[in-house]
Amino acid sequence: MASVGGQVTGEVTVAVRVKPGASRQRVGGSYDGPFGPALIIAVTPPAVSGRATEAARRALAEALGVRPAAVSLRTGTTSRDKLFTVDTAEPDQLTARLAALRGDQT
Repeated sequence: MASVGGQVTGEVTVAVRVKPGASRQRVGGSYDGPFGPALIIAVTPPAVSGRATEAARRALAEALGVRPAAVSLRTGTTSRDKLFTVDTAEPDQLTARLAALRGDQT
């Protein structure tokens, strides 16, 4: 945790399973991936030249209610299984939002 402008910020790592070439964009559901429970993101662009990864990054930002610039790819450039890092001032709320999107049981 760091303090920026008097506000505490944090970083949340999000495991994602990308489904490129989908008929429509969709964020939701869970996949038991190599990084643990992953959020499923279906995107319309194909897995060519990073287009699906970029679409997934933007879809994740929109679903979590953060700026696209706050979401960065940590690992998985050429894989369907990716880890994204999200910079946020509200890590607890973001984690709860993520759990809801995955459909985690509480």
